[in-house]
Amino acid sequence: MAGQRGVAGLVVVVTGASSGIGAALCRELDRLGAATVLMARSESKLREVAAGLRGDHAAYVVDVASAEQVQEGVRKTLDRFGRIDAWVNNAGFGEFERVEAASLASFEAMMDVNYMGVVRCTKAVLPAMRQAGRGTIVNVVSLAGKLATAKSAGYAASKHAALGFSNALRRELKGSGIAVAVVNPGPVDTPFFDRADPGGEYTQRVRPYMLRPERVVRAIVCAIASGRGGEIDLPRTAGVGARLFQLFPSVSEWLFGRFLDKK
Repeated sequence: MAGQRGVAGLVVVVTGASSGIGAALCRELDRLGAATVLMARSESKLREVAAGLRGDHAAYVVDVASAEQVQEGVRKTLDRFGRIDAWVNNAGFGEFERVEAASLASFEAMMDVNYMGVVRCTKAVLPAMRQAGRGTIVNVVSLAGKLATAKSAGYAASKHAALGFSNALRRELKGSGIAVAVVNPGPVDTPFFDRADPGGEYTQRVRPYMLRPERVVRAIVCAIASGRGGEIDLPRTAGVGARLFQLFPSVSEWLFGRFLDKK
């Protein structure tokens, strides 16, 4: 694809790069000729992913829940590459429990990583992009940011927050040369569900509808290459369904509500 060739030579930072979508994205960016910067908490997993990359790359241990580590990761990247062309906020996790059963710590942790992690990283990289007068921020959010389901109150709330932040940021940066893109995937076949659904019941019920990580990766790469910003819902039919729920909540609940309770 022409858009995918457009990432060659770009310096792209990916958080949550040690597994799942993040690891697959780093491999694809490397294949397409981007200089790839991997960030995640696990040093051993980062090394494993980085070992498979052939092009220019770097890997830094960064917990997005730590403002100090995020700032240090940005500093190291700028020292090493001199610029940051694109930043992908991909780090995140979920725990699927009913509100009564979920601990306050679980709610706080998901908000700290899934929402505040996006805020910390964005605020850390924006000065460099402002100085350059260009850049692309891609936030990997979720369709859960538009359509909440049973047993996902904490996760959905954190994704709603990340989506609202992204939409407001896009307005603020209009005309600056810095684009803000959001990719909202539905369930993706990754290790995300090892923690979100340790029993595997929900995973088995939705497996026929799960996206392959490669599909999400293609959407992220195209968002970086285009530099236009905006939102991408995956699959598109689910995005349309989410909009219908927002427009016609009562009718949509009557028609499709049972599908939101599969957890």
